[in-house]
Amino acid sequence: MSNGNTGIALDIRASSGVSEDRAGNRDTTSINPASNVKWQSVPTRSIDVGGVPFAYRELGADSEVPVIFLHHLMAVLDDWDPRVIDGIATRHRVIAFDNRGVGASGGSVPHTLEEMGRDAIAFIRALGYKKVDLLGFSLGGGVAQMVALQAPELVRRIVLAGTGPRGGGGIDEINRIAVSAYLKAALTLSDPRNFLFFPRTPAGKRAAKDYFSRLKERTENRDKPISLQARGAQLKAIKNAGLSAPDDLSVITQPVFVANGDSDLMVKSSHSADMARRLPNAKLTIYPDSGHGGVFQHHGTFVQAVLAFLGN
Repeated sequence: MSNGNTGIALDIRASSGVSEDRAGNRDTTSINPASNVKWQSVPTRSIDVGGVPFAYRELGADSEVPVIFLHHLMAVLDDWDPRVIDGIATRHRVIAFDNRGVGASGGSVPHTLEEMGRDAIAFIRALGYKKVDLLGFSLGGGVAQMVALQAPELVRRIVLAGTGPRGGGGIDEINRIAVSAYLKAALTLSDPRNFLFFPRTPAGKRAAKDYFSRLKERTENRDKPISLQARGAQLKAIKNAGLSAPDDLSVITQPVFVANGDSDLMVKSSHSADMARRLPNAKLTIYPDSGHGGVFQHHGTFVQAVLAFLGN
């Protein structure tokens, strides 16, 4: 569901030899000293992760603990809402990346969330970080949960948006929901996220229009589009997650901010609420008159809530 073109400029650099700050993380000041760089123009970089190049972008204020963004089904870097990225980057180092096989990153997308989580952990460690915050949207929220379960020592705080727990009822229906949205999009010559992310209400339609306008702000050095292999593997991973036994979320003791819209077609709002109840240190926010993309529709409120959460 990416509308990015195929041109991409990669700034290749090694991950070795970086200095560390007092939190044990690398010194980021020499990488991107200008904290006023915006998502619209920040360069795309690449780092070798076990022999595979991972594409990423990094910007924002210097902070000991960066915020790692994990994106949604069929998304590449250019599918992040610039208002969310730039808003959080006013106070935190923000790093968004294409996981294995996505966009400009090499390799093939795995078929399980566990493997996606392991790849995300490998990417974070390749950058030299020992502690991060996570912001996962939709599929990315599932991957964020895997990172927290597999490498809890790596995670300080977590934001889970438009997502639910593994084993949640109905999540395995993602194929049917996606196909229906794509058919509607084909009939209306529009992006399927019009139907997947936003309610077909006046407010929802306005939010969708504004969202897609923001996604077009970056006009140069855009990411590569999602591949057919990546689409199929991600759908399989989501279906497998929906049919899997639930995880023991009680072991995720880090503070977690859970957010969703009140009319999410892809991940029912009740799944987000169930997940928040099962997490021992979670805060839940449900945004009104919004769907799967509620955090984009209410981006101003969401960014302020995330900044307050991460700053506590």
